Amino acid sequence: MTAGQGDGVGGDGHVRVDVPALVHTRTHHPEAIAEAAACRVRRPRLSASGQLMIVAADHPARGALGVGDRGLAMASRADLLERLCLALSRPGVDGVLATADILDDLLLLGALDHKVVMGSMNRGGLQGASFELDDRFTGHRPEDIQHRRFDAGKLLLRIDYDDPGSLATLESAARAIDDMAARRLPVFVEPFICERTPEGRLRSDLSAAAVTRSLAIASGLGGSSAYTWLKVPVTENPDDMARVMEASTLPAVLLGGDIGDDPEGQAMAFEKWRDALRLPTVRGLVVGRSLLYPADGDVTAAVDFAVELVDTAVEVL
Repeated sequence: MTAGQGDGVGGDGHVRVDVPALVHTRTHHPEAIAEAAACRVRRPRLSASGQLMIVAADHPARGALGVGDRGLAMASRADLLERLCLALSRPGVDGVLATADILDDLLLLGALDHKVVMGSMNRGGLQGASFELDDRFTGHRPEDIQHRRFDAGKLLLRIDYDDPGSLATLESAARAIDDMAARRLPVFVEPFICERTPEGRLRSDLSAAAVTRSLAIASGLGGSSAYTWLKVPVTENPDDMARVMEASTLPAVLLGGDIGDDPEGQAMAFEKWRDALRLPTVRGLVVGRSLLYPADGDVTAAVDFAVELVDTAVEVL
């Protein structure tokens, strides 16, 4: 039995993680993580169908632990791991996006065989910090992703025209894209145009014009775009998405974001994804909190419905 693995998926759909066993392995046999990475069964390509369904869990490393009104919803690592293992066990889920600490746990749990593994690269822009837009690369480096035999990386690119920190992030993002391309590793770039509210909080502009501009900027970073994907929010008005996605020929996945605790809001988000997934450059979903912490608490149902949306889009394309 893999270190930390409990009884697997129970009859109630709940996955049980043996945290003491994980801590014991990390304490007495830390090299087990590298051994698990070396033995992981990889997929021959990101996706046979050209579409991806990825579960995201890189929020905690940025200090973003909230879901809706629950400020510390993601604070329990055991609970998060159990939700992730359950999501990854569902048919049609291609893989996971996370930081090293979470991916190391999932390796020890044996949950990453035949899955796409995406390392989160820049987590320095802590939520609410004065330096939030100087988003330095404090997570996976390209060499880490290659050494661990992971499949891709992801970086966040938030741009505020009034914040000099955005320039540092732009430059470091471009160099990371170069480094990933040199290794022939895909990198998913998640761009936003942002601004500060009068209270000093960072707000992402999801208007059609702002999202279009962010995609144009992200597409031009680095010396090669051959391995660059885009990770794109749905605009405030979903009817604008067809025009917005004309800004680039790079393949793109839709992100989920925090849609709160309202079941009606979750249903509306799912419908927005359904329409946008039919666009020619959109190749799937990378969604975290709205699937792992759904409004009704049913992770299985939320994940399965998202998979169905992606599968339906494949049939349409």
